[in-house]
Amino acid sequence: MRKIAIVGAGMTPFAEHFALGIKDLVPMAFAECAASVDKGLDIGDIQAAWFGELSTTDGFPSGILADTCGLLDIPVTHVENACATGNDAVRNALFGVASGAYDLVLVVGADKVRESASKDTFWEWAGMTRDMAWDYPLGLVAPANFALHVARYLHESPATREHMARVAVKNHHHAVGNPKAQLRFDITVEQVLNAPVVVEPFGLYDCTPQSDGAAALLLASEEVADRYTSRPVWIRGVGLGLDRVMHQHKPDMTTFPATVKAAKQAFGMAGLTPADVDVAEVHDCFTGVELISYEDLGFCDRFEAYKLVEAGATSVGGAKPVNPSGGLKAKGHPPGATGVAQCVELFEQLRGEASNQVDGARVALAHNVGGPTAVSAITILGTEAG
Repeated sequence: MRKIAIVGAGMTPFAEHFALGIKDLVPMAFAECAASVDKGLDIGDIQAAWFGELSTTDGFPSGILADTCGLLDIPVTHVENACATGNDAVRNALFGVASGAYDLVLVVGADKVRESASKDTFWEWAGMTRDMAWDYPLGLVAPANFALHVARYLHESPATREHMARVAVKNHHHAVGNPKAQLRFDITVEQVLNAPVVVEPFGLYDCTPQSDGAAALLLASEEVADRYTSRPVWIRGVGLGLDRVMHQHKPDMTTFPATVKAAKQAFGMAGLTPADVDVAEVHDCFTGVELISYEDLGFCDRFEAYKLVEAGATSVGGAKPVNPSGGLKAKGHPPGATGVAQCVELFEQLRGEASNQVDGARVALAHNVGGPTAVSAITILGTEAG
């Protein structure tokens, strides 16, 4: 398969952008991405685009991307795969280039969650990410869905609410220096534990905020990558895993099989192991989800995620830094943009340009889980093509 590089990356701040719509955010992210290309970009070189968006608040996604970014002469494909949308858009674009059909393509992710949160349409699109026949009518919105998993995980593992709180504290601290993050302030373990309850075992500070934003990447084949940069970041592996949608069909609530499957695919394609990962952006829509994901990604043994937290291993400066951007928890989570933005962060990490830099990072991993736990997408990046 052809080797594929990321040659440009950019994103908007994640925030409550009440004054901006998708038609504003998408070209903002694209403009920053284009400006990041070291040797310059002629947008006429772009041969195709993939657009990850979940909420579709402004209508037809592919047409909006083509129109607002001046890309009317290329094919644009809309990708929607719950909260795995962003990294799945990267995966689809990668295969478009790897097939030989294209040499330079654009990946964009965007969503306006806060815009739709005040409307009845919020509940319509939120229902798209889970089973509408049985689970959703019972009130299993995202916090309740993930709470079922994390409550069982806390019951079976040595992890406690305090370990979850320490994940929130870590990610908030990481976000303080990130100008693109939504929640740029420190919190304490006591604040997390004493916050109002959303749904057991989650308090307010265990939950990701509702966010608006967009992110963009330029992917190039190895044959043309050096036209755009002498410092490419290579996509080493991608994976997409699926699992049962309804909870009554899941035999084990303490793991996300979709992540395990996606990780196996991505590491196999990359020829790497979890031990090779220097920095990761892991889906932490709720703090306990980050703990479970450490295990599913192979960063530690089953039910030993709490040890990584206690050792400070997943903080910047630790052995396995996770979410140096602040993660979904503090950077924010516009679902369609999240996975793409994770890759923007890791592109900067591997080029030594990140706001919260991990020293010596050479291999990076981005991870989404959604639907709420029925799909997972993973992208592995590296400074070397492999």
